[in-house]
Amino acid sequence: MKTPFAGSIKMIDFVVTRHSQVRKTLLICGILSALIWMGTDILAAVCYKGYNYPFEPISGLSALDSPMRSFVSSLVNLYVLLKIAFAVGVWMTAVGKRPLRIMAIMLFTSGFIDLAAFFFPWNPSENLGTLNNIMHGVLAGGLTGLLFLLTIGFGAKADGSWFRFYSYGTLLVIIVSGGIMAFLNTPGIEGSQPPPWFGLTERINAYGFMVWMLMLAVILLCVASSSQADREIIINPNTPVSRV
Repeated sequence: MKTPFAGSIKMIDFVVTRHSQVRKTLLICGILSALIWMGTDILAAVCYKGYNYPFEPISGLSALDSPMRSFVSSLVNLYVLLKIAFAVGVWMTAVGKRPLRIMAIMLFTSGFIDLAAFFFPWNPSENLGTLNNIMHGVLAGGLTGLLFLLTIGFGAKADGSWFRFYSYGTLLVIIVSGGIMAFLNTPGIEGSQPPPWFGLTERINAYGFMVWMLMLAVILLCVASSSQADREIIINPNTPVSRV
C-alpha cells in the first residue's frame, strides 16, 4: 500500500539523482580539460616542423605566424569551456566548504582570462614591448600564473592530508620554476623572442597545474559518489551512512 508521501519521496529521489548526475558530468569536464590541454600542446609541437619542444614558448604554437594556430586555438577554446564547466561542478560539490567555493571562482575567472588572451596572440614579428605582446604576457602569463597558485592554494584541502601535501608540493615546484624563469630568463624588452629555456619552465608550471586539476577532479568525483548515500538519507532518515 502506498503511503500518502510516496509521490513526494519519489520526486525528491528524482531531483537528487539528477543533481548528482549533472554534478558528476561537470566534474568529468575537469579531467577532460586537463587531458585536452596537455594533448594539444604535445600533438601540436610534434606536428610543427622546426618547433623545439619543450624549450620554445607554449605561445609559439598559437602565435600569429604559427601553422598550428587554428588547430591549437580551437582545442584550447574547448579546454577553456570544459574548465569553466568544471568550475561549476566544483561549486556544486563544495557545499559548506568556503575554500573550495573560492577555488571554483578562481577556476571560473581563469577560464575567462584564457578567452581574453585569445584576442591578444603572441606576434613574434613585433618587439616584446608592443601593446599586443605585453597584453598577451599579462593575460597568458602573469594573471594565469597567479590564478594557478591561488587555485591550488584554496583547493589543497579538498581531501585529506595526502592531497594537501601534494598540493603544497605542486605549489613549491611552480614557485621555484617561476622564480628561476624570472631570475634567469627575463627577456630584453627590445627583443622579439623569449630567451632559451623559457618554454621548459613554462611547461613545468602549466603541466604541474593540469595534473593537479586532473587529480582534483578525480577526488571530487569520489566525493560526489556519496550522493547515493544522500539520497538514501532523504528516503529513509534512519539509514546509517558513513561520509567522506
